[in-house]
Amino acid sequence: MTTVAISEHPGDSEKEERAAPGGYITYSNFVFSGYNLKIARMVDDTMGVSAYVWEAGIALCRYIEKEDINFTGKKVIELGSGTGTVGILASLLGGEVTMTDKPKILRQIENNIGINIPFACRHRVKVQTLVWGEDHTSFPSDYDYILGSDIVYSSVCYPALVETLRHLANQGTTIYLSSELRARNRSPAFHKEVLPQHFECQVVETVEDKDIVVYKMTKMCTSR
Repeated sequence: MTTVAISEHPGDSEKEERAAPGGYITYSNFVFSGYNLKIARMVDDTMGVSAYVWEAGIALCRYIEKEDINFTGKKVIELGSGTGTVGILASLLGGEVTMTDKPKILRQIENNIGINIPFACRHRVKVQTLVWGEDHTSFPSDYDYILGSDIVYSSVCYPALVETLRHLANQGTTIYLSSELRARNRSPAFHKEVLPQHFECQVVETVEDKDIVVYKMTKMCTSR
């Protein structure tokens, strides 16, 4: 486990902003694993917290970069994709990626795919609705990787998130969750007490001066 600081890479900056129906779109530039990403955030009344690139997501991208994770030929699903930043990086690194979120968020993900992923590679990317605890059983359980960043934010959703993770994962699946720990939503207890009942959990990264932790998890053989 290592401790890192989140600092701006060259090119990490707010690029531009323009008006859009019902709100505005802000573009941010990031550099991960040698790829220049331009991420659009659709800020309006429908997007809510999904219209942000959260620091936990940046931390997970930095971890993927630092560990030089190669997703080539691997089946990947991202939960709560939001802007799609993490899933886009996994796709650019060779993964067959399914990015998921609530229905109203999908247009933002699709827009960022169009901006960042070359047309010749888009056959490896899917965007689908996934509401935890409701339609998770329509997805397979053969993923090599499950990715999630700042998806542990509401205690009301924790049982559905656990149910979804248990369905999607098999014993060979590697799960990376990057979370900002907040006492008010009981996320520290969720990571320390609830998830270890079903998964082998390891802290692989912490962010200096911030309560952001990257967890690596695998499903226990007895978890069904």
